[in-house]
Amino acid sequence: MSTATEPSDFIIAEQQRAAEAQPFADTADLADVDRGFIAALEPGVVTAPDGTVVWDNDSYGFLREPCPASVNPSLWRQSGLVVRQGLYEVTEGIYQIRGLDLSNMTLIEGDTGVIVIDPLISAETAAAGLALYRKHRGDRPVTGLIYTHSHIDHFGGSMGVTTTEDVSAGRCPVLAPAGFLEHAVAENVYAGTAMARRAAYMYGAALPRGPLGQVGGGLGQTTSLGTVTLIPPTVDITATGQEETVDGVRIVFQITPGTEAPAEMNFYFPDHRALCMAENATHTLHNLLTLRGALVRDPHVWAKYLTEAINLFARDSDVVFASHHWPTWDTERIVEFLALQRDLYGYLHDQTLRLLNQGYVGNEIAEMITLPPAIENVWHTRGYYGSVSHNIKAIYQRYMGWFDGNPAHLWEHPPVESAKRHVEFMGGVDEVLRKAQTFYDAGDYRWVAQVVNYVIFADPTNEAAKILQASTFEQLGYGAENATWRNFYLSGAHELRNGSFGTPTKTNASTMLAALTVEQIFDAMALRVDGPKAWNQRVVIDWHISDETRIHRLELRNGLLTHYDLPSGVTMPDPDASFTLSRATLIRVLLAGEDFGAAVAARNIAFGGDPIKLADLVGVFDNPDPDFAIVTP
Repeated sequence: MSTATEPSDFIIAEQQRAAEAQPFADTADLADVDRGFIAALEPGVVTAPDGTVVWDNDSYGFLREPCPASVNPSLWRQSGLVVRQGLYEVTEGIYQIRGLDLSNMTLIEGDTGVIVIDPLISAETAAAGLALYRKHRGDRPVTGLIYTHSHIDHFGGSMGVTTTEDVSAGRCPVLAPAGFLEHAVAENVYAGTAMARRAAYMYGAALPRGPLGQVGGGLGQTTSLGTVTLIPPTVDITATGQEETVDGVRIVFQITPGTEAPAEMNFYFPDHRALCMAENATHTLHNLLTLRGALVRDPHVWAKYLTEAINLFARDSDVVFASHHWPTWDTERIVEFLALQRDLYGYLHDQTLRLLNQGYVGNEIAEMITLPPAIENVWHTRGYYGSVSHNIKAIYQRYMGWFDGNPAHLWEHPPVESAKRHVEFMGGVDEVLRKAQTFYDAGDYRWVAQVVNYVIFADPTNEAAKILQASTFEQLGYGAENATWRNFYLSGAHELRNGSFGTPTKTNASTMLAALTVEQIFDAMALRVDGPKAWNQRVVIDWHISDETRIHRLELRNGLLTHYDLPSGVTMPDPDASFTLSRATLIRVLLAGEDFGAAVAARNIAFGGDPIKLADLVGVFDNPDPDFAIVTP
């Protein structure tokens, strides 16, 4: 295994300047993060039934040491706060499990049991958190489950805290914002393979932990690696002001679509004077476009919903808590905290649009905007997870798309062909590397990363280029205040030195697939069609969905898979084949790999017409690659 470089003199000097410029005199978070502490999980390790470690918070013990030169001092501080784990009292009747996954799990005590908010990523970590709560607060049944929004770290551990039987029997209602299921499933299925691969870089789950490696994720330490589950909601929250009572606990909701997630909600507990802000206000600048990939979020509407939350709830709150990080107490502090978060997103939006309308492009604007001192000089607006730089580029993308208007950028060569030409223009591989080394020695790592990338994409076998690029990425990572930037840089360096580590976290769990609608099942299939291979294929198949009493038609023509419900009262051409089966069987045979012939033999599928047509259809499918290259062609 190739060895990582040590921080250069340039990075050490930059860390010293950063430490002098950052607001270390503000120590309020140091008190808040430990307030209400009851007990930690000992040891801070969670395992699966087979003994596999799915979470190891103890591996971050090095964060108790003084900040090393290889980590930005602000990020070291944030990681040292986020790594705190255990059971905490937020206010009377409200508790949090923190530090047992990327996200928090909150527990609200009701008349007969406990309501769980956001059951982490994995069933194993959620179960461990619930057990820790019960050890200190009594063996209360789970009498309600709330998903704040549609990201996997807020629902994946659902079966670690309740069961489908309890939910179906009405003993545990599941509340979520309208549109939750559609967005939760679509994000993890449609582009799930690519997102999961890039998430491996973003969270650094495969990196060694330590001062030269992964020190956290800014939002939480990293992602757990356990069993992802999903229990569909039973109660939709559709409007701001909607009030529900769960196990005697009154909850008033605020719908916030298009903020941190397409389906998200804040909510207020009037009898506790406590406000949950989901992931719309945490102790970091959040992402407007997460580096793993997602739809671009809307900072304009995000700011508006924060204003609405202030006016609806904040002035009547004694504590505000969220799905990540630690709470903030006292009404005046709460209002200021939310107002600064609002000002942060609103300022980035409006100033980017101002400069965009003067003709500047995203890369330029990202270098031009500086935050106002009142925003810059508080810890919770700093870019540990999102960053000013990539959020500004996301705003530009949201309004203007990928094209910056310069015709020179309208039809550029793709990466490999462009790299070959760049290298030739610059005098060949040896000359590029010679010059790159001089810029590396001068500390211009941004430029080195750009030009050495040309060499690697022109000649992916060039080991000298890979080692120089790995060293460059390491220096950029050491200097990054943003945890996800650090993880991306160090993950790239790790793979250049040691080869691909693949995708540690799997999102296509059986319960996730089970939540797909019929339309989403066939959408997922359509995304796997190899278009050119299917140009001359014509297939029409009818699917009789027995438990939904409808017929769904699938048509393959011109490389496109189209699907729709057969309209009633309209005579349609006969299909090539037809199959009768349940939605669950449809998922198992088309997406989960169950043998089709075995399902027919078990009488789970009946068919008519020519069943070979299904083989013709499956024959034009591509398989996604969870280990695709990122820093090499």
